[in-house]
Amino acid sequence: MSQGGGPDAARVPHQRHAGPARLADIAQQAEVSEATVSRVLNGRTGVAAATRQRVLAALDVLGYERPVRLRQRSAGLVGLVIPELTNPIFPAFAQVIEQVLAGHGYTPVLCTQSPGGATEDELVDQLVERGVTGIVFLSGLHADTTADPARYARLSGRGVPFVLINGFNPRVSAPFVSPDDAAATRIAVQHLRALGHERIGLAVGPRRFVPVQRKVAGFLAETGDAGLVQHTLFSVEGGQAATVSLLDAGCTGVVCGSDMMALGAIRAVRQRGLDVPADVSVIGYDDSDLFAFTDPPLTTLRQPVRAMASAAVSSLLEEVGGLVQHTEFVFQPELVVRGSTAKAAPRA
Repeated sequence: MSQGGGPDAARVPHQRHAGPARLADIAQQAEVSEATVSRVLNGRTGVAAATRQRVLAALDVLGYERPVRLRQRSAGLVGLVIPELTNPIFPAFAQVIEQVLAGHGYTPVLCTQSPGGATEDELVDQLVERGVTGIVFLSGLHADTTADPARYARLSGRGVPFVLINGFNPRVSAPFVSPDDAAATRIAVQHLRALGHERIGLAVGPRRFVPVQRKVAGFLAETGDAGLVQHTLFSVEGGQAATVSLLDAGCTGVVCGSDMMALGAIRAVRQRGLDVPADVSVIGYDDSDLFAFTDPPLTTLRQPVRAMASAAVSSLLEEVGGLVQHTEFVFQPELVVRGSTAKAAPRA
């Protein structure tokens, strides 16, 4: 019993480099009451899971060992397969997914594809050999209409639950989590039209990817015959090359399929001796943290990363628990207006 006395009091673990911790210190760090701290340390019920995690995190931050009974054993390994880390949106997703998985007691295993490295199928084999509880795929082969979806049926046959983010395939029986790509490009065109832009182009990735097809469909639904589409690579260089063609066609507004492509679009505009946004407005897609600090700050369509990542983990854990929901959960993007879009320059 601690000096505080009472049935709920606990002997607080000793700090590694100082004297014993006090309930008050932990309560202040976790922003909860001392009684709540005491209940958590004694392993008592009646504390919300999120509050319990805050108290345990406060112990860690203050440098105190958790009581042995509160040292959570891993509920299992969960693989996270992502394309690469050079596009900031992928590590942004990975970070949130890992946080949510850890909050549920799972240990995330990050698997990154790279040119010349392991393929998605090879990574999956490695994960299954290690006995993972499940797998989260982000922008994987499920999004490629030319890839064989049978690989996912085989994975189901091996008894491994999985969830797929960004890219729907009706031939794959699994939960999907996607942004509304068609709505995103419609919103982008509406924004540029409201600024007076009449000639608007779309710089987007290869045709075979489902998110690309949806972006194009939304764009053309809004622009009709006036819309111009350039397919290229999802990269700075790809965005630059596509924008050169769109500028040649007289576009004063460019919608891009990713923020990285938008950086290439801005480069192409400047190489023409033009200004963003005075001469040409540029809109990106994704909105990871870096793009509020570009020159100019990038107007973009924000993927709801936290909501999508949380939904993906929840769906996976439901699959693990035997609750099957093989459907697509679609999340609405948000237009974030910054400095790369402005009113169209008056015609000469």
